[in-house]
Amino acid sequence: MKTIKKNIRPAIVLTLVFTIVTGFLYPGIATGLSQLIFPYQANGSIHTTSDGKQVGSDLIGQYWTSARYFHGRPSATLSETDSSKSEPYNAQNSSASNLGPTNSTLLKNVQQNVQALQKENPGTPVPVDLVTASGSGLDPDISVAGALFQIPRISKERGLSQEAVKTLVMNHVQGRFLGILGEDHVNVLDLNLALDALEK
Repeated sequence: MKTIKKNIRPAIVLTLVFTIVTGFLYPGIATGLSQLIFPYQANGSIHTTSDGKQVGSDLIGQYWTSARYFHGRPSATLSETDSSKSEPYNAQNSSASNLGPTNSTLLKNVQQNVQALQKENPGTPVPVDLVTASGSGLDPDISVAGALFQIPRISKERGLSQEAVKTLVMNHVQGRFLGILGEDHVNVLDLNLALDALEK
């Protein structure tokens, strides 16, 4: 009994101490500091309109279908209730297609995407990110080339000059993280909100 008490008591005390430190103190301090220093990022990078309506996050892509808006990458996410049905940008079921580069289904999908995009902008090479899905299926960004490719359609649908739309795109280009990681890109939600604001 003496040996058991000698070993159990420190184990219980250490468990309680670490529970308080790692379960309450550290998360509380980290949450408080993040709310103080980075409130926008800490709360999900949510865009809110002037009337208080939440329209989306910078971190999760949306399924843009209207020809008046810039479109994101294809999404391979599926329905939660029926995994045989496609549900693009389903944030509750983030996933990739898991199709390899030589898979016939992937090649067929890419070819169909290329053909559809070439109809809206004939004779222009289609950027690869506009015809391939990301690993998460929720990528909120597209390449600069992917945004520039869509300018003729946007210009026509909105009655804006291509130069005005191009200027808008270039003003929303985000550089590499720390200047070295990733590639220059454009956040589709940011760009589309700015596009709407341009017409007001």
